[in-house]
Amino acid sequence: MRPLRSAILLCCLALLCTTAFAQDSAAIQKVLDDQQSAWNRGDIDSFMYGYNNSPETTFIGKTVEHGYAGILARYKKTFSTRAAMGTLKFSDLIIKILGQNYAVVTGKFHLARTAAGGGDASGVFSLIFAREPQGWRIILDHTTS
Repeated sequence: MRPLRSAILLCCLALLCTTAFAQDSAAIQKVLDDQQSAWNRGDIDSFMYGYNNSPETTFIGKTVEHGYAGILARYKKTFSTRAAMGTLKFSDLIIKILGQNYAVVTGKFHLARTAAGGGDASGVFSLIFAREPQGWRIILDHTTS
């Protein structure tokens, strides 16, 4: 009987882990969906809710920016008009849960913009998410275009 109980316990544990990973993936997907929606409304402040509001949060692009405030300022300077922001679309997202408190997301982005807004832009990104008291938040963003 003990081996059967152990097998049942292991199956239950595996099911719980699978369910937790699915819930975490869905929560992370929602952060990205909310960011895409905020961007497409022209709302950089709401877009930034996806990032951890910390001096340690890091953005890596053509330069490296440390800190939530610096990343926000960078976005506002680079995308100072609705035309420059264009319409954002994330695609090919892969969410990998790395345990109870961390996850990695890879994907592609595309900004559809007019010529006056800077023309279309596309690239790839990798994000590290951490589970924070307010939910899943980006702690490192590496975006290339």
